[in-house]
Amino acid sequence: RRRAALRLRGGGSPPLLGLLPGRFSVFPLFFLALLLGFASLLWLQLSCSGEGPVPGGRQSQEGPRQPCPAQAPLLPVEDEPSWGPHRLALLVPFRERFEELLAFVPYMHRFLSKKRIRHHIFILNQVDHFRFNRASLINVGFLESGNDTDYIAMHDVDLLPLNEQLDYGFPEAGPFHVASPELHPLYHYKTYVGGILLLTKQHYEMCNGMSNRFWGWGREDDEFYRRIKGAGLQVRRPSGITTGYETFRHLHDPAWRKRDQKRIAAQKQEQFKVDREGGLNNVRYRIESRTALSVAGAPCTVLNILLDCDTNETPWCTFG
Repeated sequence: RRRAALRLRGGGSPPLLGLLPGRFSVFPLFFLALLLGFASLLWLQLSCSGEGPVPGGRQSQEGPRQPCPAQAPLLPVEDEPSWGPHRLALLVPFRERFEELLAFVPYMHRFLSKKRIRHHIFILNQVDHFRFNRASLINVGFLESGNDTDYIAMHDVDLLPLNEQLDYGFPEAGPFHVASPELHPLYHYKTYVGGILLLTKQHYEMCNGMSNRFWGWGREDDEFYRRIKGAGLQVRRPSGITTGYETFRHLHDPAWRKRDQKRIAAQKQEQFKVDREGGLNNVRYRIESRTALSVAGAPCTVLNILLDCDTNETPWCTFG
């Protein structure tokens, strides 16, 4: 009678435990649930694939694996001494490639954080109606990056480093070309310095930045190589990297995003000359807006930039 009265008052065992043997404890059940949860996580990790292609371009014989869930980005620990004293301004010239940007920002934030590189990503978004000018955008990014960064990376938005041995540290000895001709998936000539190039701010100023005369795609990095040499600087490149042309992932699809390779007569004559007057000292621009964004948890700053063009000096800046 007493047990029946307790059940009527709600003081009895939970219904689920009523199905178990009388001496069964809740603790083994809790331990079993934890064990099953751990086994599920382990199975998920072993059965999925990470970002990017399989090294060597080989496909698994068991068929394609499911993509792993996105990992939370690592955030810089500003007061951690092991991160070092230097801070990188990642300068990314940009126009309309939003699908590449959504992949680039979280990937690079995590890549640099794993390497304990203090950094800030600047998306240099050209919003005027002139042709794309990568060099001028980098000049603007340099001038607007602030005093809390002491070196820069001129970084294409469609190039992701896959090899964690690549060095993004402070290039004290001189310009460091991360995407060297021996590693870049497309460009292999000896004087190539495009893709990803690191410089201290002091060295970039010694070069007077990049020439502002290059509207449209290409040639601005070839002219910058001459500036580097003219400033008495030596380009250094990675060593000991064994992944070859699979060191980077190239996101650009030329069928979807056609490059502006138009060359008019005057531009053809000018493109191989060294610009000894222009650069940081005469880039003409206006910042329309400066916006702090978070892309999949990764912070960046978007600068909407209006470049200006003297059509008497560079008539090829317009699409007409």
